[in-house]
Amino acid sequence: MSHGYSPRWRKLTIVILRPLLFGLLKRDWRGRGNVPGKGGVIIAANHISESDPLALAHFVYESGRYPVYLAKSTLFDVKFIGSVLRGTGQIPVYRDRADASLALKDAERALLDGECLMFYPEGSCTRDPELWPMTGQTGVARMALTTGAKVVPVASWGAHELMPYKKGEQKGLAGSLKKGFHPLPRKTMKVIAGPPVDLSAYEGLPLSKETLRAATDDIMAAIAGLLGELRGEEPPKERYDHHLVLEERRRAARAAQAAVPAPAEPAEPGQAEPGPGGRTPAARGTADRKADGS
Repeated sequence: MSHGYSPRWRKLTIVILRPLLFGLLKRDWRGRGNVPGKGGVIIAANHISESDPLALAHFVYESGRYPVYLAKSTLFDVKFIGSVLRGTGQIPVYRDRADASLALKDAERALLDGECLMFYPEGSCTRDPELWPMTGQTGVARMALTTGAKVVPVASWGAHELMPYKKGEQKGLAGSLKKGFHPLPRKTMKVIAGPPVDLSAYEGLPLSKETLRAATDDIMAAIAGLLGELRGEEPPKERYDHHLVLEERRRAARAAQAAVPAPAEPAEPGQAEPGPGGRTPAARGTADRKADGS
């Protein structure tokens, strides 16, 4: 069974979105020649804003490919949006369901059919305070090593100024950005594609946790390097690990809770509360009589 889509739907999205994106954003595009013109390929990109999927899709389309994303299954239930997603061949991702693995099978089928699949290896918008890529999840590496598809690293910069990702307490550059949609003045969307990541060292090896982690680190290093080129900065040597940060916060919260003294047990009925000096009124009366010699 092949990966299905409607050419009419794809053409419609191009007719509508292409001029809209040209008008909304200025462009600084580099390395489009690194996107293969045909054959199954994985685009692995950094994720800094909920608006960057459209801008990245624009870059990939102008590079000669139609982008296919893996999207939350709930979006496919939304009127019209669901029709667009299904018609253009986007792939639903089911979470917390027995058939969650279907998305990976559909993605593998799409790659074998020669599609251009778009992945954000981080799994969500970056939580790094300075908006550098976080540690990646291993799904892209597994997909590439299973299918033999090339992984083209792509970095983008600028979508965070158009519509910053704001969630929870943020610091650094992320914390300085103002929440909302800011189309004016027009923002410049910088995108750069690098040559395919060399994963030949992992070909033929068992897909162990160590193999997938090493391959994923190579992919994320390529993306971070490209982003450093766009920003004119050196990427950090260690990537932000959001899961580790969350675990440290939970550990600190448990430690703080354990340090709080337990509340005193209430006095039994008929038992008076201690007064000054820690003695009950009865005890104080006995002590006073002894002092008087009675």
